[in-house]
Amino acid sequence: MSLLLTVLSGYLLALAAPQIARRQPGVAGWILAIPPAGLFVHFLSLIPEVLGGQTVRETVAWVPSLGIHLSFSVDGLSLVFALLITGIGALVVIYAGGYLQGHRRFGRFFTYFFLFLASMLGVVLADNVIALFVFWELTSVSSYLLIGFERERESARNAALQALLVTGLGGLALLAGLLLLGQMAGSLEISEMGAQAAAIRTHALYVPALLLILAGAFTKSAQFPFHFWLPNAMEAPTPVSAYLHSATMVKAGVYLMARLHPTLGGTEIWQATLMAAGGATMLVGAYLALAQSDLKRILAYSTVSSLGTLTFLLGVGSQAAMVGAAAFLVAHALYKGALFLVAGAIDHETGTRDIGRLGGLRKAMPITTAAAVAAACSMAGLPLFWGFIGKETFYGAALEGSYAVIGTAVLTGIGFAAVAGVMAALPFFGASKGTPKSPHEAPVSMWLGPVCLAATDLMFGLLLATGVEGFLSRAAEAISAATAAGLSEELWQPPGSALLLSGISWALGGAIAWNSAAVRGAFARLSGAVRWGPSAAYEALVDGLNGFARLQTRILQNGSLRWYLLFIVGTVTALTGFALTAGGGFAAPAGGSTILLHEAGVAVLILAGAVVAARSQSRLAAITALGVVGYGVALIYVLYGAPDLAMTQFMVETLTVILLLLVFYHLPRFTEFATRPGRFRDLAASLAGGAIVTALVLTASAQERFRPLTAFFAERSLPEGYGRNIVNVILVDFRSLDTLGEITVLGVAGVGIYALLKLRLPGGSGGESR
Repeated sequence: MSLLLTVLSGYLLALAAPQIARRQPGVAGWILAIPPAGLFVHFLSLIPEVLGGQTVRETVAWVPSLGIHLSFSVDGLSLVFALLITGIGALVVIYAGGYLQGHRRFGRFFTYFFLFLASMLGVVLADNVIALFVFWELTSVSSYLLIGFERERESARNAALQALLVTGLGGLALLAGLLLLGQMAGSLEISEMGAQAAAIRTHALYVPALLLILAGAFTKSAQFPFHFWLPNAMEAPTPVSAYLHSATMVKAGVYLMARLHPTLGGTEIWQATLMAAGGATMLVGAYLALAQSDLKRILAYSTVSSLGTLTFLLGVGSQAAMVGAAAFLVAHALYKGALFLVAGAIDHETGTRDIGRLGGLRKAMPITTAAAVAAACSMAGLPLFWGFIGKETFYGAALEGSYAVIGTAVLTGIGFAAVAGVMAALPFFGASKGTPKSPHEAPVSMWLGPVCLAATDLMFGLLLATGVEGFLSRAAEAISAATAAGLSEELWQPPGSALLLSGISWALGGAIAWNSAAVRGAFARLSGAVRWGPSAAYEALVDGLNGFARLQTRILQNGSLRWYLLFIVGTVTALTGFALTAGGGFAAPAGGSTILLHEAGVAVLILAGAVVAARSQSRLAAITALGVVGYGVALIYVLYGAPDLAMTQFMVETLTVILLLLVFYHLPRFTEFATRPGRFRDLAASLAGGAIVTALVLTASAQERFRPLTAFFAERSLPEGYGRNIVNVILVDFRSLDTLGEITVLGVAGVGIYALLKLRLPGGSGGESR
């Protein structure tokens, strides 16, 4: 299947999803899961090629003159992400079919979801940085729609806006950085940038490009201090949260850093920035996760910590770190997706996500319990699960660093183990507690996803280690310069210091989970004492921006048309006058043509109409005088050979006069609002504006900088526009965008007129509408 078609299929499915959900609401999730499952199978079929060291490429010209193409490629790294996006996506669609069944915007949810899925596929498959950026921004827009899906709640709207603002501002920085990178590399293709890595790293633009790109990646992947938007995004429905955190949006920044590592990595600033941001995010996320009582927020902050871990490993940059990043990426997607879906099932069947109100659910929800325990064991890094491999490679990479690096890794591992203990034990074991709803096992659509993800994690750890080893080695090979053969050895290390660190993590993490209520209370009190942080800074910035907007509105948009016109005329007069002065001053044409009597008559007529309109005390007289001015201008067009403009002017003036007469006929007489000094001020502004426009026209007429366009259009209309009617060719080809704009305006006006004609207002006699 074409890679372009693979990406576009998601957008096509987004269009069809509402109809399927409307016609088959009971099985919509199962039906809509077939296409992403098919894409998953398609990407599975590419594994042999990737294992053989090949890269699947496809290029479709988009804007070739600018070097912009719809280029796609599949190597080990992009294939790992594509499999996670489509495989977990199919399970989440099935889950959403049960979780949201009966929701009044059931079909619309799937539209947003598939828009997001397709955009994420575009990000991880794109080989052209401009195409990548387009898909990158589409993920921001579609995630905004998903996070704010429950738009009736103000908290959901605020969370969606916050995510859009943070990631959108990062996206602007990313665009600037990618353009600088393309300029340094001489190409916009990522596959060609790697060959210029040495020149790029020594280029004068390297540091600004790097910082701009990392700003985009850090905001997307919620790195400190931009981490605060991610937990707030838990306002989204649980299927969205599971998908965002396990396989998609928050991993986009990690993917970008991994993809550009061969081009930008390996320098001190790269290593220092990623290790500092990643290390801080690891610790902050782990700490904040233990202070939460809501299941989704616990998992959200632990995701922040996991994203910091991946960034930290990319900053370390060693072979062990690259393999650790690939292994940890897969492990996190599997166990975190399962745990989020479990949290949603608990909420759906009990009516609460508060950890303090849950307990003893293992009897009522045995299948969900088994999936949760297995996923939590992987999160804690216990043997037999793939999470153990991910944790061991993480510790192995940390052991190559300083004591500070090792300490940071161990503290993070303790946090993972503690969160895993809380998620596995507190909701399902111990004494049963009263919940808003009587708990029972979730339907098959809602436990299938957690079971499949947890079983896959266990299967990778037990049975498929060899196959996964080779596959992840190819992914790590795409990040680093080492060969896959050398990288695969990093996955399997004999027991040693890493296992010792794991034992410390399990012991201390288990102790924290056992005393989670006391730890949660202490952490919550400590968090409450900290009033200022990134989230508070964001709120202050937004409040300041809104305050400035209100102040500006009071000054510039105060409701007075007179002041609006004064501002506009004054600004134009001042800026144009400055430009004329700076450009050499006023210059009149060298020789003027003879003014004929009828031309002078038209000019006098226009002046008289303007004076009468300004001095009249009657609206009807003023409208009539303005009509005289408009018709006089139309006569000038006729006299100077512009019949098309004259015809347009005649029609516009006729329509304007009629409409104004119909509207103003029933209004009261003029009332004097302006004082005498105010009228002199208005007169001065009017004279200044007229004088500057006159000077501008005369100055422009005096300069012969360009030859007339008549010959240009006459010469090129037939060979380039394929038309003998020069006017038609100008409108359709040379001025096509202008004509399109005019057609759009007329179309919008037509729609408005149609709406007014069809409008029915209540209030007629006898209950009739008027």
